[in-house]
Amino acid sequence: MTANLNFATAPGYQVLAAAGKRILRPGGKAATEQLFTWANFQPGETVLELAASFGESAIAIAKRFNVCVVGIEKNPDSVAKARENIKSAGLSERVTIIEGDIFQLEKITNKFDYVLAEAILTMQSDAGKAKILSAIKDCLKPEGKLLSHEMLICANESEVRKSLSQTIRVNANPLTLSEWETACREAGLTLQQQQTGEMKLLSFAQMVRDEGLLGTVKIGWKVFTNPNLRQRILQMRRTFQQHQNHLRYIVFWAKIM
Repeated sequence: MTANLNFATAPGYQVLAAAGKRILRPGGKAATEQLFTWANFQPGETVLELAASFGESAIAIAKRFNVCVVGIEKNPDSVAKARENIKSAGLSERVTIIEGDIFQLEKITNKFDYVLAEAILTMQSDAGKAKILSAIKDCLKPEGKLLSHEMLICANESEVRKSLSQTIRVNANPLTLSEWETACREAGLTLQQQQTGEMKLLSFAQMVRDEGLLGTVKIGWKVFTNPNLRQRILQMRRTFQQHQNHLRYIVFWAKIM
């Protein structure tokens, strides 16, 4: 896949994945850990993960917390790889990957204790966010929790959104805190707790925290030895640095109103 990827035009997450980056969430591992703290998963509970990719996070959550995870993933190749990974991990009884679209969550009839959405909603239009959030509410049990990890915009909204979309080749639409609260409320969800922080996805210090020193060195070597990959990643890094005072991460959990 990497060999066929056009680094100039591919979405940013595909470029970063081609470089070997595993953690693609704006707040990194630490922000996801905050979500897990709020969740307080109990053995046997159920989790729906949106855009489950290769199933790696679903497997990790199931192993760590002894919960049952259903992941939904649109790409059939990713679904096949995820199912292989699940089988290899011996977790076929507790982790399931469904081939499907996050815009068609109504096809999932089960109700879940948690819905996990990381770096998903930011990339949708306002209408797309509204549709997904409403469907998430319908997927939750009465006391269930939405666990979300996204980008937060603090100022210069139009400029930052335009620059971000041009750089990562996706129509990124991060919201302000009040806009995230409103989007949840209009979907029938109420935001309970939130945490925000600096978005340093491509800073060296966070790379080491997220990927480990060896992983960071391997990523650096790939970037250094591939001029096209290097050009695109440096472009993304410059954009993040340019807007570092206006672009942050947010994690929050919400429940049904």
